[in-house]
Parts: sequence; structure tokens; C-alpha cells
Amino acid sequence: MINIKPIIYNSIKPLSSNVNDTYPSDWTTFPVIQYIEEENKTHTKTDDKEQLAYIRYKIDIWNDRSTSDIAVAVDEVLSSLGLNRTQSLDVPDTNKLKHKVMRFEGIIDINNMRVYNP
Repeated sequence: MINIKPIIYNSIKPLSSNVNDTYPSDWTTFPVIQYIEEENKTHTKTDDKEQLAYIRYKIDIWNDRSTSDIAVAVDEVLSSLGLNRTQSLDVPDTNKLKHKVMRFEGIIDINNMRVYNP
């Protein structure tokens, strides 16, 4: 198993002062970005050791105006890490906020951190 949460956090932290890995508690500072590791599983094992790990992250963005600019910035940052965007959709929000959900995935070589697309 590989832990890339610090890499994800440090990559998106410059985009907003309100970045969380849990449901946000601060709804006064926008944009709000939540990142969640949805999946982290063995993709390839040799000699009883994990060699490749499949990783998928969900990114939620809330804003009091359009989420498009911040979504483009998130996509640029996570794509530069080698992750592949598999979803980007606007979600209706009853709180009159703009809400976008994005998903990124990759297969990571745990020995050299090289990222492959599934």
C-alpha cells in the first residue's frame, strides 16, 4: 500500500486556503476543496510484494460562484502528477453554492512513484 495523501494535499493546498480531507467545517472561506482517497488497492504483485497500486481520488469543490476556474487549476495540478481525470460534473446544491465533483485515478509503481494510466 502506498500513501500519497500528503502529495495530493501539498499539490492542491496552494489553490485554496480551505482544503480538507474530511467534510469541511468552514463554510465562510471559498473555494472549499475536499479530497478523499476512494480506492487504494493492489494492482500488481510479484514475489508476494505489491509493485503497482491503483489509486482513485474524489475531489469536491464548493464555491459561492463558478467552480470552473478552480476545477481547471485542480485538473492541471493533479494531471501534472500523472493522474488521469475520469470525471468532472456539476452537482445540484440546495445551499445555493456551486458544487463540482471530480475523480482522478492512476496506477503507481510503489518503487519509483511512476504513474501509469489504467
